Amino acid sequence: MSSTNIVTVVAAIIRGEDGRLLITKRHHDAHLGGLWDFPGGKVEDGESLADALKREVLEELGVAVRVGGLYFEQEHLYADRRVHLHFFECRITDGNPVPNSASQMTWVDPSELDRFAFPAANRLLLHKLEVPPTRKT
Repeated sequence: MSSTNIVTVVAAIIRGEDGRLLITKRHHDAHLGGLWDFPGGKVEDGESLADALKREVLEELGVAVRVGGLYFEQEHLYADRRVHLHFFECRITDGNPVPNSASQMTWVDPSELDRFAFPAANRLLLHKLEVPPTRKT
C-alpha cells in the first residue's frame, strides 16, 4: 500500500459538564460496523481538519461544535487501508446530540471506556483518555 492511499480522518472528543465522553456506535453495515467510536469521519479534498470535523459532527449528531486543540494523532494500518487519525477536543455550541448516522450514542465515564469495543486504531487514545491527568504512569 503506498502513502497516497492514506485516508485522513478527524474525530471529536466531546466531554459533558460531568466529564463523561460522548461515543457513538457504528451501523453494522459500515466499515468496522458494530464498534464504538468517537464522532467524526473522512476529510474531503480541499477541506480543513476543523471544517471536516464540524461537518461530520453536524451530520452524525445534529449539533454544532467548536473545535479546540489537537488531543491526539496517529496513523494506523488496517488490512484494507491506512488511516491518519486526528482527535480534537470539541465543545457543543448549539443543539442536543442525537444519533443521526450512528446506531447508538452514549455518554461514558473515561474509566469505563474498556467496557466498549472500539476499533484497533483507538487503542492508544483510549489509554490516554482513561488515565487521569494527575496520575503518573
